[in-house]
Amino acid sequence: MPIIKWAPLWDPFEESDKLFEGMPSLRQVSGFVPSVDIYEDKDNVIVETPLVNIKPEDVEISIENDVLTIEGKAEKRSEVDEKNYYRKEVRYGSFHRSVALPKAVKSDGAKAAYEDGMLKITVPKEERVKAKAVKVEIKKKKSKK
Repeated sequence: MPIIKWAPLWDPFEESDKLFEGMPSLRQVSGFVPSVDIYEDKDNVIVETPLVNIKPEDVEISIENDVLTIEGKAEKRSEVDEKNYYRKEVRYGSFHRSVALPKAVKSDGAKAAYEDGMLKITVPKEERVKAKAVKVEIKKKKSKK
């Protein structure tokens, strides 16, 4: 068993981070998943996601069966890999996010806008015919005498 130096403010997570230094993390290998905010107003379902330093032309948006999918790629701008990093948390690579929308929507009316690193997707709500309840009639058999 290795000896661990005692420190009054010991951080066990820092020690475990040291074990994995130099190894590519899953985040670096598989890209990232952007966070989303989903809300609605009277007529629309609105989805917002921060996509800082990502070109809007590198983003694809689709809606199928009331599921919104956002995917694209964030490219690394510098080719210098010889930096002496203390921490590397800036995300690069491909991203993909699918979310079920909380209401029925008209996908052909969707609009997307990109401003100051924030992607805002507005999709009009759709009124769908609600299921109709049918009461089952129970018939009694006539008794034989």
